[in-house]
Amino acid sequence: MFETAAIKTGKLMAQAGIELVYGGGGKGIMGAVSQAVLQHGGTVKGIIPGFLASHEGLFTHDTERYEITITDNMHERKRLMFEQSDAFLALPGGIGTLEEIVEIMTWAQLGRHEKPVGFLNIEGFWQPMFDLLQHMSGYGFLHTEDRIKPKIIDSPEAVVEQLCSA
Repeated sequence: MFETAAIKTGKLMAQAGIELVYGGGGKGIMGAVSQAVLQHGGTVKGIIPGFLASHEGLFTHDTERYEITITDNMHERKRLMFEQSDAFLALPGGIGTLEEIVEIMTWAQLGRHEKPVGFLNIEGFWQPMFDLLQHMSGYGFLHTEDRIKPKIIDSPEAVVEQLCSA
């Protein structure tokens, strides 16, 4: 179900002319999104640290619509992804996905950007995260809460509309 949603999201992004900037891996949800974008005529920029390149499996697409950048470390990867992105979307994923989207929300809270942030909440996957944010807010730990307003997106069909309208 998550991979199906990732493929649909990639297809819709390509059809809308949205370039995908992502973590560069060829496996899992990241790989599914990027493959779908390319298969439907879109463009992809993958950014991955060298130490992950062999583990994650790089694509060897022979296309002008696919660009891969290999960085020295995760910090450089995240900086480049941030600089090259107009919006951020977390699909269901693991601890790396969580770490990266929390950092993006932290930067928003600190006033470092006003780019839209969204969560593709397939089958309520991210609900515990939203509950935690509400819990933190209730205790006053989100000091600039107005800057942390992630979009909760329940379907791939709503991704393009909600992130582009933000």
